[in-house]
Amino acid sequence: MLNANLKKLRKANGLSQEQVAERLNVSRQAVAKWEKGESLPDIYNCRALAELFGVTVDDLTDAVTNAGKVSIKPKGKHIFGAVTVKKDGTIKLPKKSLRIFDIKEGDLLIVLGDEQQGIAICKADFMFDMFKSVAASIRNPDADDDEEQFTNEEIIAMLSEKFEGDEAEK
Repeated sequence: MLNANLKKLRKANGLSQEQVAERLNVSRQAVAKWEKGESLPDIYNCRALAELFGVTVDDLTDAVTNAGKVSIKPKGKHIFGAVTVKKDGTIKLPKKSLRIFDIKEGDLLIVLGDEQQGIAICKADFMFDMFKSVAASIRNPDADDDEEQFTNEEIIAMLSEKFEGDEAEK
């Protein structure tokens, strides 16, 4: 399975066997043997291949490919399944998503939306850090990092003011 996955990933990334070999510091012949299934890369080269193609080692060695298309998901990308919106607008996030993103009861989440692309949810801490950085550079681009920091409450107030009328029902 690794040989088929390796060849499909290499081609999907527009790389030659020579280019893969150069990046891993191995011979082109070694890459050719891996793709033919005549030999296997050692664990260090498996990790390097996975990193090169942005997949996990498990996906590199176990994933199923079909109809000439790469079916290996990119590392760090997830599809958790579908959720149903309840009458009151609540949803229950899949347990795996809560675990992977370390979301716990009481965490503040930001809901973002694009009428063409859909909605996204992210942890507020990430957004607060980003907003603080952008807002501080707008307020005073010459200020030191420690100067004029915004609190989370100030950011919420700025966002609420900016998007007045779009706030969630309490």
